[in-house]
Amino acid sequence: MEKESTYIENKIPVPSEFEDVFSYFYSAKNTGETPIHKTLFPTYQTILVFCFGEKASLTTKKQTTITIEKCLVLGPIRQPIEYVLPASSEILVANFKGDAFYRFFGLSLISDTIPVHPDDLVDENCFTLLWHSLKDRISAEEKVASILDFSRPYLKNRELGYESISNFDEENLNPIKAIADKTNQSERNVQLNFKKYLGFSAKEINRYRRFIKALELLNETTETSKKADWIAIVETCGYYDQSQLIHDFKHYLGLSPTKFLKFQEEICIPRMNQAE
Repeated sequence: MEKESTYIENKIPVPSEFEDVFSYFYSAKNTGETPIHKTLFPTYQTILVFCFGEKASLTTKKQTTITIEKCLVLGPIRQPIEYVLPASSEILVANFKGDAFYRFFGLSLISDTIPVHPDDLVDENCFTLLWHSLKDRISAEEKVASILDFSRPYLKNRELGYESISNFDEENLNPIKAIADKTNQSERNVQLNFKKYLGFSAKEINRYRRFIKALELLNETTETSKKADWIAIVETCGYYDQSQLIHDFKHYLGLSPTKFLKFQEEICIPRMNQAE
C-alpha cells in the first residue's frame, strides 16, 4: 500500500455561478516514485479529465486501457474504472452536473467506455490550447479558475425540455409516467429527453439511486451495530430479494457485499446528489 503522503488529492468546490454546471473538481498528484492505483466509482456524471506531467491511464471493467495524453471526456460513469498515476503525474477532473455537458457541447455521451478528445466535439483545438495554458498554473485552484473562465462563453441556456426532469423528486413514482402526465407529453418523448440531456435512461438512474440508498443504510447500520441488517435494507430500498442487491454490488463496485464491508474504509462512495 502506498504511503499516504505520496498521493495528494483535493476536492475543489465551485462558486455559486457554476453550481448547476459542475458538482466539483477533483485533483490528484503522485509525488512518489512508484505508480499509484486507484478506483473511480460510478457517479453517472460525465467527466472532463486533464493530465499533466507523466501520462495517466484508465482501465475499464472490460479491461480496455486508455492513456490520457492531455485531456479527454468520458461518461456517464456507470461502472468502476481503475486509474493509474505514474510518478510525477497529476490529473484534474471536472464533474459535469445534470444537463451541463449537453449545454456545453450540444449533445450527451452515451457510452462510458469510449473516451473522446473534447476538441473533436467542438471541431476546433480550443481544449488543447486550454491545456497548454493550464500546465503552467501552479495550483489546482488556479487551474480550476482558468477552466471556469474558459467555460463562460460556451455554456448555452438550459432548455425547457430538461426543466421537468430536473424538478422531479417523487421517489415512489415512475418518473417517465409522472412527468408525461404532468407536462402533457408522451412517455416516449420523456424517455428521449433523458437520453438527450443526460446520456442515460430514467430506469438506469433509478437503479443507481436505489443502490446508493442501500449503501447509505448499510453505513448507518454498521455504525451502530457490527452486523448488517440485509433484510431491512432489501425491504426499505425496494429490492426483490437479497440476490438482486448482491447483483448490484457486483455491477457498480465489482465487489460482493462481504468484500465491501471488509474494505469499505478504503472506498469513497459518491452521494446521491452527485448524479443530479
